[in-house]
Amino acid sequence: MTEIPEHLLKRAKAAREKTEDTGAPAASEGASRIPEELLQRSKAARAGGVAVKDAPSALVVAAPVAAGVPVGAGPGGHTQRLLTVVKSGSIQDVKAVPVDKVHVWPHLLSIEFVAALACLAFTFMFSWFVNAPLLQAANFNATPNPSKAPWYFMGLQELLTMFHPMIAGVTIPGMGIILMIFAPYMDRNKSNKPEDRKFITSLWTVHLMFWAVLTIISSFFRGPGYNFTFPWRDGIFFEL
Repeated sequence: MTEIPEHLLKRAKAAREKTEDTGAPAASEGASRIPEELLQRSKAARAGGVAVKDAPSALVVAAPVAAGVPVGAGPGGHTQRLLTVVKSGSIQDVKAVPVDKVHVWPHLLSIEFVAALACLAFTFMFSWFVNAPLLQAANFNATPNPSKAPWYFMGLQELLTMFHPMIAGVTIPGMGIILMIFAPYMDRNKSNKPEDRKFITSLWTVHLMFWAVLTIISSFFRGPGYNFTFPWRDGIFFEL
């Protein structure tokens, strides 16, 4: 059986105490608390008539409806009214609503951990097959030929052979940085699927390929005097 809320029990207790204080007969003693107007209306509905509102004591019988349903009846001809107490939990929707979110653990951290292990394994295998010894201390009296910057600056060094230092060292890198800053505001799509982010994917691909091509040319296609050469003909002038 459904449990009655505490506030309704307190209200009923207060009503009983008030009845005892005023000396009026309690509901448990058989006294009816239903208004006379409602009683007359209920009798009229059962008899197929309607009680006049202005004269509760009078009963006016009306002709029943063609379907045999009393006037003012509910669905199926029922005239009963039922007041019940229902717990809020029994009428709440318990079905889970799918959302486009996942927990950090274990969904995100597990993937990042596996990616870190893969990078560590690749670095280990690369260092096993590629010899990258430490060179001797730098001698300012003997400049190596060709003199190349570290690999992460070779893209800028390659630009210096094509443009003025102000353009190659400030203008072009600055425009690239500003473009990356405004990229999230130019593409406001919140989807994580690559097929839905074609604009930002194309923009980032062009940016990476631009610097990758410059770095590859400066690393493998530049020989003595930083002149253009073919690695399969003159060799590779590049050291890690």
